[in-house]
Amino acid sequence: MDIKTILNHCDHTLLKQEATWDQIKEIADDGMKYETASICIPPCYIKRVHDYTNGKLNICTVIGFPNGNMTTESKVFETKDALEKGANEIDMVINIGELKAKNYDYVLNEIKEIKAACGDHILKVIIETCLLTDEEKIKMCELVTEAKADYIKTSTGFSTAGATFADIELFAKHIGPDVKMKAAGGIGSIADAEKFMELGANRLGTSRIVKIVKEEKLL
Repeated sequence: MDIKTILNHCDHTLLKQEATWDQIKEIADDGMKYETASICIPPCYIKRVHDYTNGKLNICTVIGFPNGNMTTESKVFETKDALEKGANEIDMVINIGELKAKNYDYVLNEIKEIKAACGDHILKVIIETCLLTDEEKIKMCELVTEAKADYIKTSTGFSTAGATFADIELFAKHIGPDVKMKAAGGIGSIADAEKFMELGANRLGTSRIVKIVKEEKLL
């Protein structure tokens, strides 16, 4: 697979707590240079990146991150605030405790409320696969589809594990036709990226792919 194609499907990501503006600015520069699908950054940097890139780059940010157990009202506020400041895409974390308690209406309605706040903007739903059973993952495929979110996403990258090939294969069997898949967390090689895309992942949440391209001078 052509490396440019892989880059075009990457959400070039920096979400570490210690991320500085200089590091975020480098992520933005890389995103523009290598034409990544977006850069995924903390909400506090959205406005500065938006002004710096002057609309030349899709800005993705995270909501209810990384634990997901904030109130729905706070997540909706975060979403609206992020979009007002210039974000183009929203990656939200579900309330995992409510899912495990089988409070499916809560999980569904929260996704619906955040999707309504997004309007025409892309919403990706992070379900944190490493904390879920296969039954719970399948249920989330159904809920994400019913809520009309745009993507189901594997992981925050802040829990016990990241994306696996098995999870993307499972998603592909159970999501609706209008839902896409994002693999995130632990994608450490171009071969991994290629495999996730071959399995049907439309987006890859990763910082490593751009680093490899730069280090190995692949472009």
